[in-house]
Amino acid sequence: MELQLKEKLFIVTGATSGFGRAVAMSLIHEGAHVILNARGAEKLEAIQAAYPDQVETVVGDVTTDATMSEITRTLGLRRIDGILINAGGPPAKSFVATEMDDWDDSYERILRWKVKFTKILLERFIEQQYGRIVYIESVSVKQPVENLVLSNSLRLAVVGFVKTLSQEIADQGITLNILAPGYHATPAMERLFAHKSMLLGITPEEARLQYESETKMSKLGKPEDLASLATWLLSPVSSFITGQTISVDGGLVKGTMG
Repeated sequence: MELQLKEKLFIVTGATSGFGRAVAMSLIHEGAHVILNARGAEKLEAIQAAYPDQVETVVGDVTTDATMSEITRTLGLRRIDGILINAGGPPAKSFVATEMDDWDDSYERILRWKVKFTKILLERFIEQQYGRIVYIESVSVKQPVENLVLSNSLRLAVVGFVKTLSQEIADQGITLNILAPGYHATPAMERLFAHKSMLLGITPEEARLQYESETKMSKLGKPEDLASLATWLLSPVSSFITGQTISVDGGLVKGTMG
């Protein structure tokens, strides 16, 4: 399928690891231009050096106002075709282990910056009467994950605002969708393996096998599995899909609406 992405311009946050990197590389291979954001300058520079004609970079924490401003400054007055909104999540904790500071910090890290960044770019998309926004959240919005109470709770707020906004602007050529990944071979999962091994007194490898056994495919996904769908949702050919939260989970979610 021709995705019509050649020469299109996208922003990808969290672009040097896991899902963000996989989506960035997929867009690059489709011929798109990308503004890549992450905190690690060295990794960003390596991607830019490999694809100097397609890649621009912004180093910084996208959850901060300063980095959002730098991304929009780099974009300038150019047309923007889409954005992948993606960043790391809060630490793994049970409810009783959380403090109120954890909840305040998680609000900032999961919800607030996404609302603000969406607001910043939305005016431009409305002027263009075109845009694609894809948010990477978690399978926890469909089915709670143990010891992830902060993610389980606050990512649902992202689903609420994205669904509502998608309804408000559905007739303006702008689509907003959420991908809800299950267990994939990413650095975030490595941290969950370590946390579970500590709680249960087992090895990280044993923890990994327990997570794998929860999926019907009995394996972890690869970031590229999600990237293929994200790339399609960021393309013009996905024009009739909006307001959806789509699981990419190897059969993990058991509900009929999963």
